[in-house]
Amino acid sequence: MSSGSSPETGLRQGRLGAIHLVFFTVAASAPLTVLGGGITTMYAVSGNVGAALSFLLLAAVLGVFAVGYAAMSRFVSNAGAFYSCIANGLGRVAGVGGSFLALASYNAIQIGLYGLFGAVLDAFVTAKFGVDRPWWVWALAGLAVVGLLGVLQVDLNATVLAVLLGLECLAVVVFDVVAFGHPAGGSVTLAGLDPGNLFAAGLGAVFALGIASFTGFESGALYSEEVRDPRRTVARATYVAVAFTGAFYALSAWALTVLTGPENAQAATAGAGPGVVFGNLAAHAGGTVADAANLVFITSVLAALLSFHNAVARYLFALGRERVLPAFLSQTGARTGAPVGGSLTQTVLALGVVLAFVLTGRDPVLDLFTWLSGLSAVGVVLLMTLTSASVLGFFHRRREVGVNAWQRLVAPALATVLLLAVLVVLLVNFGALLAPGDPGYLAWLLPGVALVAALLGLGWGLLLRARRPAVYQAVGRGAVDPPPAEAPEPAPTRSPADLP
Repeated sequence: MSSGSSPETGLRQGRLGAIHLVFFTVAASAPLTVLGGGITTMYAVSGNVGAALSFLLLAAVLGVFAVGYAAMSRFVSNAGAFYSCIANGLGRVAGVGGSFLALASYNAIQIGLYGLFGAVLDAFVTAKFGVDRPWWVWALAGLAVVGLLGVLQVDLNATVLAVLLGLECLAVVVFDVVAFGHPAGGSVTLAGLDPGNLFAAGLGAVFALGIASFTGFESGALYSEEVRDPRRTVARATYVAVAFTGAFYALSAWALTVLTGPENAQAATAGAGPGVVFGNLAAHAGGTVADAANLVFITSVLAALLSFHNAVARYLFALGRERVLPAFLSQTGARTGAPVGGSLTQTVLALGVVLAFVLTGRDPVLDLFTWLSGLSAVGVVLLMTLTSASVLGFFHRRREVGVNAWQRLVAPALATVLLLAVLVVLLVNFGALLAPGDPGYLAWLLPGVALVAALLGLGWGLLLRARRPAVYQAVGRGAVDPPPAEAPEPAPTRSPADLP
């Protein structure tokens, strides 16, 4: 063991406040990435001009989910977040299943983003500097940067994310101002916010792509052991993240229809993709502004990579601390308090997957990014559904002071039903997340990966219960209890007659 790390159970406490958590959660959602990639794809695939309203509806659903989630997070402080909630609400076996599902989901979105990062950085550098390198060169450079930041102090991570998030939000605001200042036909249309336009053809694809855009908003609880006053901070950060991203996405999606005209939104986005955003910025705000926004688009993806890397590292830390997975994953930096074991493991895993896509000649965006982000969307919605159900189970067995019926019963029950509906819509319309040339079987194979991960976790949970009861009893306890150790088998009890 190196002198710079420790196998103990402590992440560095008290480093983060509510504003830090907002940076982590909103950066994971990546507003400029959503505008340049998610929203443009949404219009291109669905042709639904009322898509902007979907972000407000989905934000409302996630807001209801956040009520019970935040209430339970006040009493379950664990870097495992969803894993610990499910373990404490639905049982330890279900918790281990949820942990495997979480690892598959968050690893998928994090690793998939390397494909997008490599592709957009390659295009930018080639166009502006004439330096033509394979996309994977830039992807691996980004992986090295994220891997380094992942083992540094968590408050340094928050500072980096604060700067990157501020820049990308500014770029989105500039686009919105340009769009509303140059409306197609000379007047601002409200068609993008018309419920009649939303509940029409393409609704399923809109919800499928919309929920994927929110992935990461719930990650505040991952840092609950590192924040000041976790009983209030996590809840505040989650509510702010939901409200901010929902409103910001809706405004930007509406702005795009104003700029192109509702009747032209699908054709414009299908033909140019992210170019709709940066091309119009160049036309109306100048090439310098467009280039700056394009560069910030790249850093937006980098910010999301860092945020999801931190999330995966903390899941691995929590599972290593409780010995559900190997103990080396619980190593933390002696000076930084960062989850070094989990961070390095995630970096190695990402490297392996990216190289596999490189060696098989797969496209960085159409394959690596699209396939893995779609898989992640299914997994995260399923995780949130299970978490809402776990809130019901948790508060059914215990009545906590300061938790009313809305927080412990009504909101989590309603959220469970609503999230199940979103999950069904996402599964039925999963094909909308795939490129036209992708094989049809991917529409069930990729979501199936999330289900297989959950089933493997359930099987491992049952095995722990049967073979390693000391570890099993500590599942989901996190920072509340010391790390479990495998105690030796007790000696057989001997009666006086057995004594010599």
